[in-house]
Amino acid sequence: MIYSPSCYNDRQWWQESQGLSGDRLVAGVDEVGRGALFGPVVAAAVLVPIEAIDQLQALGVKDSKKLSPQRRAQLAQALPPYLHSYGISFADVPTIERINIRQASLLAMERAVQKLPVMPAYVLVDGRDRLPRIVSAQMAITGGDGKSLLIGAASILAKVWRDSLITRLAERFPHYDLASNKGYGTANHRQGLRQYGATPLHRPLFCRKIIEDLD
Repeated sequence: MIYSPSCYNDRQWWQESQGLSGDRLVAGVDEVGRGALFGPVVAAAVLVPIEAIDQLQALGVKDSKKLSPQRRAQLAQALPPYLHSYGISFADVPTIERINIRQASLLAMERAVQKLPVMPAYVLVDGRDRLPRIVSAQMAITGGDGKSLLIGAASILAKVWRDSLITRLAERFPHYDLASNKGYGTANHRQGLRQYGATPLHRPLFCRKIIEDLD
């Protein structure tokens, strides 16, 4: 079956394609921070009854990258009453260094799903990979945060949570413009690395070449 971009958030698709009734709980999961130089990769999972998915659309949920920081913060506050539950988790810098960023991203998403109080009947996962240690039926969707309201909602919660964390950490590490770049490799961030070196919360594999360019 070929899926149109809109069908992931269509209640009829769940009922006709998956045979799930409107009160069954389905989940979307996404991660943020995969390409950052600093800090953990963070994931969120949202759990929603099929019959409530339309409410996410009415609320204005979409890919977090297409929302302003102010609108993301508003939606992160507004979302929980529309959800059955949600979970947020992460993989830290030593884990990223040990198992690589792809596996760390999957681990963070698995941990977020495992924080849900009940396992969903179905999970939509952003990206190419299913979650190997999650037993629920799954679908991996490339670009899912722009195609699925469930994944979009997860992306908003994960992004706001991670941005808040990095903003707080910016006070401890003032030389890298973290409050503005949220750990990503902007020119100011790279200049800080070249001038001051890496902190314990920088990702060594990601930062090594930037620092080595000085040699």
